[in-house]
This record gives sequence, C-alpha cells and structure tokens, in this order.
Amino acid sequence: LMPMRIEADDMDTLYSAYLTLEHPSLAARLTSVVGTSIEIVYHLLPKKWYRHIHYTAKIAITKAFETAVSSIRSDHHEASAHETYFKALAAGSGGVGGFFGLPGMLLEIPVTTTLMLRGIAEIARDEGEDVFQPETQLACVQVFALGGKTEMDDAADTGYYGVRLALSAYMTAAVAEVAAHGFEVESGPIVLKAINAIASRFGVAISQRAAVQILPVVGAVGGATVNTIFMHHFQSMARAHFAVRRLERKYGEEFIRVQYEAFGKEDQARRSFR
Repeated sequence: LMPMRIEADDMDTLYSAYLTLEHPSLAARLTSVVGTSIEIVYHLLPKKWYRHIHYTAKIAITKAFETAVSSIRSDHHEASAHETYFKALAAGSGGVGGFFGLPGMLLEIPVTTTLMLRGIAEIARDEGEDVFQPETQLACVQVFALGGKTEMDDAADTGYYGVRLALSAYMTAAVAEVAAHGFEVESGPIVLKAINAIASRFGVAISQRAAVQILPVVGAVGGATVNTIFMHHFQSMARAHFAVRRLERKYGEEFIRVQYEAFGKEDQARRSFR
C-alpha cells in the first residue's frame, strides 16, 4: 500500500493546532495585561487560597459535567460558533467577580466555566462533532485539562497526547457510565475520578487567574478583561483540540499522532542547534 499523504491545508491546520496546544499563552496574555510576571505574582498568593482554588476547580468541572450531559444540547444548529458572544458573557461575569476580589472570583468561576463549556460545544459542532453524543460532550469538558498546562511542564508527560493518554481511561469509563446511567455525581465514582483528574489541571489556570486578581490594579474592569482572556484561551485550545480530532477521523488517530509528534521532534532539533 502507498503511504498516506496529508493534504497541505490539513497539514497547516495540524501545525497551527500543535502550536496552540503545545505552547500555551494564558500566562503570557495575563502578564501583558498587568505588566508583571504571573510567576512572580503567583508566589504571592496566600497558601490557604490554593486549597480553595482546587475546590473551586472541582466544583466548576462538576457543573461542567452536569451541563455537558443536559443543557449543552441545543435545538438550533447554527453554522458557526458564537465565540464573541460567549466572551462578552464571560467579561460580564468576570467584572462582577473582579469587583469583589478573590472571594468573588471563586464564586464566579463555576458560572464562567459553564459559559466556556457552551462556547466549546459550539466549536466542537463546527468541527463536525455530534454534541448529542456523550463521548463528544465529555471531550468538551476535557478541554479544561488541556488548557491548564504551563510552559514549564515536562513535554513528555504533559504534551497534548500525553494529557489525552493520561485521561483516556477515566474518560472512556465515564462515557460508558454516562451513556448507561446518565450523569449522577453522587453515585458515579468513575465520573468523580474523571472530574478530579481534569480539575487538578484546570486548577493551574485558575491559580494563574487568581494571581492576577490579588493585584490592586485589577478591579471590576480588570476582572472583565482577565475573564475575556481566560475565555479566549480555552476557546483557542478547544478549536485546536477539535481540529485534531477532525483530522483523526479523516486520516486515523495513529497517523495524525505521528505527524503531530514529528512537529515536536523538529522543535527539539531546532532548540538543540541554538
């Protein structure tokens, strides 16, 4: 058999997805807004808040799961996702949270996460996914884990396919459980394990955002701006994630993974020559 060849446009799409998924920009974007390194501010965050942030991440992902298997479905099927609309809603939510500082942010994050999920679901539909299927619905929630990495993460363990592999057992079992019994957090230990796995990574992104919220210059207006960046970050990750999945359906998962990982090897080779 002749080796499969990927079309030029699809190769460009895959490379663009690779750049988005392997080079997260949330911290950089937040830094550009506040004018100081997020890593520096991050260490100023009171230690007790890390526990609150993890709990908030878990609550947010739980609500996202609930939304994924209930109200994520829409009776209308527009041609394109309303990304700007959801950014505007997130800005409003962030403005309210920003007005009340960190406590307000922790109350507002589950609301923002649900808004983000609705936007992610529309992006998934744009990329040819069936949002009525539990597997697609939970793939939408998976985006929150993909968007929580940092530039300092070890590439082998936390690269896009590394995270997908780490979550695959949880997600496959959760899809089967939801398909068979519906969404029941209290009686679904498999779903709870998936929630905890995603929340642990989503907490990284929330912590970066919380670090910004402690700065005096960030109030209601700053909160709206920060939340818009937060929303845009996860929309970008979702667009890349579902573009990869679309290409996997077209060419096969193994073929696309090999092509994707080749970009990483090229990056490493370039860095070694610097």
